[in-house]
Amino acid sequence: MNRLVPSNVAARAERAGLFPVAFGRRFFLLFFIGLVWIAPAWQEQRFLYVLALWDVVVLGLWAWDLSRMPKPELLEIRRVWNEPLGLTKQMKVALEVHNSSNASVSVSMHDEAPETFCRELPSAEISVPANGVGNASYPIEPRSRGDARFGDVWLRYQSPLCLAERWARARLAQTVRVYPNIEDSQKMRLYLMRSRQIELEKRLKRQRGHGREFESLREYREGDEFRDICWSVTARRGKLITKVHQIERSQTVWLVLDAGRLLRARVDRLTKLDYTVNAALSLAQVAFYSGDRVALFAYGRKPQQRVGLGRSVPHLRALMESMAQVHAEAFEADHLLAAEQLMSMQSRRSLIVWLTDLAETAATPEVIECAAKMATRHLVLLGIIGQPEMRRLVAANPENPTEMYQYTAALEIVQRRSLLLRRLRQQGALTLEVDPQRLSTSLVNRYLEVKERGLL
Repeated sequence: MNRLVPSNVAARAERAGLFPVAFGRRFFLLFFIGLVWIAPAWQEQRFLYVLALWDVVVLGLWAWDLSRMPKPELLEIRRVWNEPLGLTKQMKVALEVHNSSNASVSVSMHDEAPETFCRELPSAEISVPANGVGNASYPIEPRSRGDARFGDVWLRYQSPLCLAERWARARLAQTVRVYPNIEDSQKMRLYLMRSRQIELEKRLKRQRGHGREFESLREYREGDEFRDICWSVTARRGKLITKVHQIERSQTVWLVLDAGRLLRARVDRLTKLDYTVNAALSLAQVAFYSGDRVALFAYGRKPQQRVGLGRSVPHLRALMESMAQVHAEAFEADHLLAAEQLMSMQSRRSLIVWLTDLAETAATPEVIECAAKMATRHLVLLGIIGQPEMRRLVAANPENPTEMYQYTAALEIVQRRSLLLRRLRQQGALTLEVDPQRLSTSLVNRYLEVKERGLL
C-alpha cells in the first residue's frame, strides 16, 4: 500500500517576478502614523520637512528589514504525502518549509492544487524558526479518479518586524494518481474475512459441501448423492465409498466494466462508473483472498484497460492502477466488440462479472444480447445499477396529470428492465440490479453465493 502513496517532492524557492519584494503591514501602519504631521503643517510649512524625514526613516527601516530577511534560495519547500489518494477520501496534504538562514520568518503559501481536489486555492500559514523547520497542512477530497496535476507553491514571507515582504515560488509540479475508494474495499474485505468462506481460506480449513473440487473419500452415508460415489474404490473395498468435495479455490473471475455514456450519469457526488469501479475493486480483493485468479477488461468504443489473470499482490496493484485510469466516454460503448474480444481471450469457462447499465430503447439492448451469447460458455453475472428515482416515482401516488404521465413513464421503464433481466436469467445468466450505494456489498455477496453453491 505504501507504493500507492505519491512521492514527496522538494525544491528550493526562487524569485517570483521581476520585483519580488513588497511592503509589510507594519510599514503602512508607520507610514500613516506620519500623516499626523499634516495637521500642524497647515500653520507651519516646516512640519512638511518633518513629515518627509519621517517617511525617509520608515523607508530606511523597510530596506534594513528587507536586507535581514533570508534570500529565497535559503528556503526549501516540500510537499509531503502520508497515504494513497482515494476517490472522495478526505485527507490532508502537508507542506514543509526548511529554513537554512539565521532569521526566522512567517510564510504564507498557496499551493496550485487541481480543481477536483479543492474548491478554492489551498493556503497555509507557517512560522519557521531560524535554521529550523515549519509545517502546515490543508484538506483535500478528490472527486475524480485518474491522474491529476499539482503545480507550483507560491510564497510570501516576512520577518518578525513585518516591515518588508519577499515573494517566491517553489517548482513542485507533480502528477498524482487518484485510485478508487480503497478504504471501502478494505472495509469490505475485513468484513468478509469474518465470514465463513474467507476464514476457511485464510486458515487453510476446508469446507465440505457443494463445491466440485475433490477433497477426500469416506464411507457412504444416507443422503449422499449417487453421483458422488467413487465406483472404482467401492469395487476394491467392497463397500460404498463417497467422494467429498470442497468449494473450488482456484477459479477464474473476469471483471468487465462498461465505460460508455450511460455510466457518466451522477448519483449524489459520484458517477455510475465510479460506483462500478469501487464495486469491482471490492470484489477483486475478496476474490484474491478466496484463491481465485482475477482479470480486468474495461471498454468504451474501444478497449480502455486490460489486465490479465493473476492472484498475487503485485497483480492486485496492477488492477488498482488500471481501475484508476478507467474514464467514462461520451458515446455508447461497443458491447459487441467487447464480448468478442473477451470470448477470444477466455476460452475456458469462467465467471464473467459484467457491470453496466441499460439504455431505455424500444429494441433489446445490445449488452443483453451479448450477455446471453456469453452465457452459453461462461457463467455471466450482469450487474445493473438501479434507478432509485424511478422506483420513487412508481411508489408515489400521482395527484395531477403531470405526475400521472411521470408515473406511467417510470412504470414502463421499470417493467421493461425487469422483463429484460428475467429473460436473461432464463438463458442461464445471473443478474443483479441494486442502488449504487449497495452495489459493492450486493456484488460480493452474490460472488460468495456462486462459490458456495458451486455454480461455476
